[in-house]
Amino acid sequence: MTETARLDLQRRQRIGMVEAIWGEHKTAEQIASILMRLKRAGELALATRVDAAKAQVVAELIEAETSGEALLEQLRFHADARCLSLGDPAPPRQELGEVLVLSGGTSDLPVASEAQLALHWHGVRCETLLDVGVAGLHRLLGQLERLEQAQVLIACAGMEGALPTVLAGLVPQPVIGVPVSVGYGVSAGGQAALHGMLASCAPGLSVVNIDNGYGAAMAALRILNSGLGRSLNNGRAMARVQEP
Repeated sequence: MTETARLDLQRRQRIGMVEAIWGEHKTAEQIASILMRLKRAGELALATRVDAAKAQVVAELIEAETSGEALLEQLRFHADARCLSLGDPAPPRQELGEVLVLSGGTSDLPVASEAQLALHWHGVRCETLLDVGVAGLHRLLGQLERLEQAQVLIACAGMEGALPTVLAGLVPQPVIGVPVSVGYGVSAGGQAALHGMLASCAPGLSVVNIDNGYGAAMAALRILNSGLGRSLNNGRAMARVQEP
C-alpha cells in the first residue's frame, strides 16, 4: 500500500492522547495503511467515522497484506460508534476515575458511543446513560446519585441542546456539551443545539463541535490527566465527612 500520511507517533507521549484517524474522507486503502503503521509502531490504532461498507473493504485490504490474517483477527468494527480499531486499547487507568456520557435520546447513540469508545481506547473507565433528555426531566433527576460517582460528564443532545445546560446547573463536575445533528428543520443539522449550548446561562459549560464525540472524549481526558477530576471528587468526599 502507498504511504502518504505523516503520522504523529509521539502525540500520546507528548500530550496524553493518540492520533486518531478521521475515516470519513479517507479511502479504505488510506485507512488500512495508517491502521497497520500505527499498530506496527506499537501505538493505539483507532479510526473514526467509518461505515460498514468501508470497514469491509479495509478488512479485505488488511487480509491481503503479509501477516494479514493475524492482523485481521485484531481488527474490530464498532458499529454503534462507527469506528474501526486494530489491536488492543490502552491498559485500564483506574486512577483517573470515570467519565459518564449522557444522551438526550437514543438517536444520539452514534456520537455518545464514539466518545465512550475513544475514552475506553485510552484506558479510561466510561459508561453511557441514554434517554435522559429534558423532555422527561425526571429521568435525569433519577440519575443524580449515579452522576456523583463520575469525575467528568459528557452530554450529547440534539434538538435545542438543553441537556448540558441543565446538567451544568445541577452538578459540580466539568460538563462537556456535544451538539448532535438530530432534529426537525429549524434544528439545522445541529446548529440550533450548538448555538443553544454556546449561549448557555450555566457558567463553566464547555462545548465542542457538532457530532464531535471524539473531541469531547479528548477534552475529558485532558481534565482527568490534569488531576482536576480527582481533586473535585476528594473535595466532595471531605464535605460529606464534615457534614453534621
